[in-house]
Amino acid sequence: MSAPLSSADRPRKRRPYAPRVPIEERREQLLDAALAVIVHDGYDRVSIDAIAKRADVARSVVYGAYVNLDALLSALLDREQARAFDALLETVPDPQGARAPAEFATEAVRRMSSMLHQDPDTWWLILMPPGNMPTVVRDRVEADRERFRQRVEAWISRTLADQSAPAPTPQLDARVLAHALVACAEHFGRLALTDPGTFDQQHLIGQVQLILGALLPRTP
Repeated sequence: MSAPLSSADRPRKRRPYAPRVPIEERREQLLDAALAVIVHDGYDRVSIDAIAKRADVARSVVYGAYVNLDALLSALLDREQARAFDALLETVPDPQGARAPAEFATEAVRRMSSMLHQDPDTWWLILMPPGNMPTVVRDRVEADRERFRQRVEAWISRTLADQSAPAPTPQLDARVLAHALVACAEHFGRLALTDPGTFDQQHLIGQVQLILGALLPRTP
């Protein structure tokens, strides 16, 4: 009667073979896996190993598509930037043809709410607190945030310049107000992702209209 196999003698359980797929398809698969790791486990858990496990491939497959984790995260941000920030910039009117602030606020809040609803994972990547973000992610998100701030500031500056009434004393600072509005937008965006029932959309729109209507009244 033969002796039972020891653990060292037993054949190793091998990772399922990852079928060969076109490199662009593989890269998209790995970006989806990286996004899923970040959304479900947080930035602290994102790594080549975690991405490979989520995609059910070997580490070598990940390295065959991306030279390192920073390159993979940069590619993820490139993709999500195209999905998110370009659409976000469209919520801010062209400074050369700005509408009344209260009218703009209604449309902007509705558009932002729609974006969050349609693509919550993308906005989770961008809006969650940056404390544990890898540096490559934090730098890119902050650069895009600054682009958005500048667009908002240009719109506010044009709106203030168009006021026919005498300038208030002290005069509103477009840069300060832009920072405040962007910070508020990010705060309510995070609430919409983490606790969507906190504020009714129409109530929020009404409050934004009142605030902007008081700060930037419509030109007679």
